[in-house]
Amino acid sequence: MRKNSVINAIVIIIATMIVFACVPARQFEDVKAKKESCEAERNQLKKDNETLTTQNNEMKSQLDRFKNDLNSLVLDTAIKGNAYRTLTVQYDKINDLYAQLLENQEKLRQGADADAQKALAMLQQTREELQRKEDELRALEARLNQERANVEAMRIQNELKEKELADKNAKVQELQAKLDAQDSVMNALRKKVSDALVGFEGNGLTVTMKDGKVYVSLDEQLLFKSGKWDVDPKGVQALKNLAVVLETNPDINIMIEGHTDELAYGGNGNIEDNWDLSVKRATAIVKILLGNSKIDPKRLTAAGRSSYLPVDPAKTSEARAKNRRTEIILTPNLDELYKLMNQ
Repeated sequence: MRKNSVINAIVIIIATMIVFACVPARQFEDVKAKKESCEAERNQLKKDNETLTTQNNEMKSQLDRFKNDLNSLVLDTAIKGNAYRTLTVQYDKINDLYAQLLENQEKLRQGADADAQKALAMLQQTREELQRKEDELRALEARLNQERANVEAMRIQNELKEKELADKNAKVQELQAKLDAQDSVMNALRKKVSDALVGFEGNGLTVTMKDGKVYVSLDEQLLFKSGKWDVDPKGVQALKNLAVVLETNPDINIMIEGHTDELAYGGNGNIEDNWDLSVKRATAIVKILLGNSKIDPKRLTAAGRSSYLPVDPAKTSEARAKNRRTEIILTPNLDELYKLMNQ
């Protein structure tokens, strides 16, 4: 379950980054396709994690079977060793008997022919029995050597599989540690942002954390007049306070998204519709952040979402007021996580 949570978190982070990337109007469908691809990849990673868990359990069961087989082989080896020693004693006795028979043969040769033939028959039978015992001993020795080789091969195979499992577990733990560290960094950043904007929260500004990202949502009333993209002085001050925090966190990427309601834009000039207005507002905020800090411009992305990502789909004035907003999305740098996943 821990592994599933880790992989799900990774996929969600990647999918969210793709969804909130700079998406011009003509590439909206491409972004949607990428999102679906990321979801499929997340499902595949989940299946891979389940497969690894199943393989781990199977390998542990196989290891237990190998240990039982090894114990049985050790016991069987001891039994066969005792049998081997018994046969060796018998072999020595047979040799002594054979020598004795040779001596008796010489004596019997001088005696009755009938007794001599009987002794020869016994001698031949003894030889045959001795040969059979020798064959059994050789076969037993060959079998014992083969069983020892099998046990050694199984031991080596088990060691390799255990090492492979340990390596995989170490990588999963490393990934989890990096995710936990990212969560800690983002929680600390959320607190810093809240502290910097304490005078604005509840007055058209909220700071939340979701899916490992910090969201600073600013209502239209805090930043813009209706249909305009010039930022009001109270909004400029809030953005200046935010810029101070963002400047001291260089590993955080910043996306500014403009959102409108679904009502058609009623202005004029170079702005034709809500798409233009949402992009223009996002760009205006980017310029304020850059003008009041030393933030690297490469960290900033301006995007317009028009009315297509509402927080409240209701067709009421209250819902439309919620939807007319600007969101500043703070995302951690995931390069290290990507490298670990590729490994």
